[in-house]
Amino acid sequence: MKKKILLGLLAILVIIQFFRPARNVSGDKTNDISTKYAVPANVQLILDKACADCHTNKTVYPWYANLQPVAWWLGSHVGDGKRHLNFNSFTNMKIAVQNKKMEECIEQVKQGEMPLASYTLIHTNATLTDAEKHTLYNWCNGIIDTIKANYPADSLILQKQKWD
Repeated sequence: MKKKILLGLLAILVIIQFFRPARNVSGDKTNDISTKYAVPANVQLILDKACADCHTNKTVYPWYANLQPVAWWLGSHVGDGKRHLNFNSFTNMKIAVQNKKMEECIEQVKQGEMPLASYTLIHTNATLTDAEKHTLYNWCNGIIDTIKANYPADSLILQKQKWD
């Protein structure tokens, strides 16, 4: 009986290998944050090492991303990360949302919520030093200051969503 169960589980494991999620590899930067705001080289290095895999249109996948169900789990994380913030489509958002996203970046990095612990557990190089965190805070605050200087205050107020 145990042998049949193990063979059944093995068959399921083999079969699910053929069902793969779409990969996040378009690299589309049409509305990238850098098209509107300065992204200094030192900030870009930090974004590349700690943010880009989940918050851009180009994920660098590790070898284990070819295994199911790990690929589904990674696909879900990447999709969720892009839904919250995608640096490659940043300028496509309303200005109030851009402002809010920069505030959220500062808050989440300060609280240790980003990068995710599950990500830095495997990608230890993505762990941010205090100096890197400070660099990100300054960059985000600089974007917030740029937005506030170039847009009227009432355009920075998020409108509540109306639900039907």
